[in-house]
Amino acid sequence: MTRECDVLVIGAGPGGYVAAIRAGRLGKKVILIERGKLGGECLNWGCIPSKALIHAGNIVHKIESGSEWGLNVRELSLDMKKLQAWKQKVVDKLTSGVGQLCRGNGVEILSGSATFLSEHEVDVTTAEGKEIVSFKNCIIATGGRPSDLPGLALDGKRVISSKEALELTKIPEYLIVVGGGAIGLELGTFYAKLRSKVTVIELMDQILPGTDPEAVRIVSRKLGKLGVEVHTGSVVKSWREEAGKVIATAETPQGPVDVVGDFLLLTVGRKANTDGLGLDKTKVALDNKGQIIVDRQMRTNVPNIFAVGDVTGPPFLAHRASKQGIVAAEVCAGMKSEADFKAIPSAVFTDPELAVVGMSEKEAVEKGLKPKVGKVSFAALGRALAAGEGEGFVKIITDEKSGLVLGAVIVGPQASDLISELAFAIEMGATAEDLAYTMHPHPTFPEAIMEAAEAALGKAIHILNR
Repeated sequence: MTRECDVLVIGAGPGGYVAAIRAGRLGKKVILIERGKLGGECLNWGCIPSKALIHAGNIVHKIESGSEWGLNVRELSLDMKKLQAWKQKVVDKLTSGVGQLCRGNGVEILSGSATFLSEHEVDVTTAEGKEIVSFKNCIIATGGRPSDLPGLALDGKRVISSKEALELTKIPEYLIVVGGGAIGLELGTFYAKLRSKVTVIELMDQILPGTDPEAVRIVSRKLGKLGVEVHTGSVVKSWREEAGKVIATAETPQGPVDVVGDFLLLTVGRKANTDGLGLDKTKVALDNKGQIIVDRQMRTNVPNIFAVGDVTGPPFLAHRASKQGIVAAEVCAGMKSEADFKAIPSAVFTDPELAVVGMSEKEAVEKGLKPKVGKVSFAALGRALAAGEGEGFVKIITDEKSGLVLGAVIVGPQASDLISELAFAIEMGATAEDLAYTMHPHPTFPEAIMEAAEAALGKAIHILNR
């Protein structure tokens, strides 16, 4: 049996299902192939479940830290099995919603694994057998998976990925996190708030490598308050299982260190899911990491084959994948769309949260610009102090000559929400004056953005101007 379609989408993650829906709305006959669950890793084992658990962990921590407000709670406990059930209920509701949206937009969903036979056909293995799908255009959105390291192979039992860490029904007494990036620190912070003894081992000289060091210092300080032990410039050389525990030997600047854990959580990056696709039956070009090379229209070197999301390489962000999916779908429909994004925001759900968008000061200088910085501490913000969230700051990088907003760093309360205003400012070509003269309601967290813009102009009211 051979099915035919205008647009074939392989992978139903945030890049794939969005592309399929958009193509369907543009009148194309669409088939969406997914071998696992609709929503992909982000919805089922990443972004959504992690934020559900982190939200619960933050509530527990707030309650336990509320003595300053006169809040005293005795014998607070958390039922991890119930929490996991609630998390799964959230995931299932969203997964069901993806299916309804696809069907409502005429997208045919095919459960199975696709392998290319040529540049116009794939072989699909389903529970019922095999069938051929013929397509005019194809969008590859197969995502990525957690990377491992030599000597640290993921086994799902002792050496685990974020997927297993998000499904634990018992709070580990000890947790070793290898990799101090966003995923490792988010999960490490969550379990530290549930009183796990967490140790983070990071190869680079700072956690969250490549992120504004000033912002990272605030996150590091809070990790210390939570009892998290961090080893930077360090690497795990070996591990063994002993008396029901994991013993990892790490080489640190201070010498070898043995670290004990119930699990070793490996969060050292992601690799593209291109193996097994049969791309050798096509001329689709890959880079040296196995990632698919695309242009600004998400088109590969084969004109009718496109790729979006993690399979095209970093940054590995769900919202980037979704925007790329829209672009690819529109190009398949004959539109002249391009991925011409000036600003791709990213957020890390640590405590405090950290979010960035656009250029750093260093990047601005490298581009021949003269950056001017406006910065305001949340300690100067009434709403932040009233909420007991005075740590952190908003930093806005502007161009001294034009006043244009070039980038921003936020570390502090609701950073993941606040960064969107600054992403919009960069996309629309706003200046610091535009932000400063936009009236922000009082008392709110976004006032910090207004005040930081005023600081860049030398007009701040609630801090001393430079």
